[in-house]
Amino acid sequence: MIYMRGKPAPRRKIQPDIKYNSTIVAKFINYIMRKGKKSTAQAVVYGCFDIIDQRLKKGIEGINEKQAIEVFDKAIRNISPTVEVVGRRVGGANYQVPVPVKGDRRLALAFRWLIGAADKKKGRPMAEKLASELIDSYLEQGDAIKKKQDVYKMAESNRAFAHFAR
Repeated sequence: MIYMRGKPAPRRKIQPDIKYNSTIVAKFINYIMRKGKKSTAQAVVYGCFDIIDQRLKKGIEGINEKQAIEVFDKAIRNISPTVEVVGRRVGGANYQVPVPVKGDRRLALAFRWLIGAADKKKGRPMAEKLASELIDSYLEQGDAIKKKQDVYKMAESNRAFAHFAR
């Protein structure tokens, strides 16, 4: 049993972002942020949403949303996992045990996978890479969706060890 010193840090309320008044977008901006440069992260995210809005005006095959924020919400819902695998040590052997994912972690994993998939693409500004990955995720394609499917396959193949979950 692990004992902690003191009490855990209190959970802070995140203020909604300026433009869309959404706490999810504000959290996403915080995930994008590097070295405390929030204005740069906001510029990237809002630039990404502007690119999505421009593409929506042109008309993208398979997207029936009107605004970039709706595309963002649906893409995050598509990426968010419901099951993940956790390593458990039982009797000297390590097992990959499938466990359900709780709300905040689901969002964190979705953001992490989305940003990681956008980072892998080279040669374009981050706003463009993020916009294309969000559109791909909306259409249930792309690297972030592939990552989710890989996690599901791992969970499915290790379903026999689900009884080790506590």
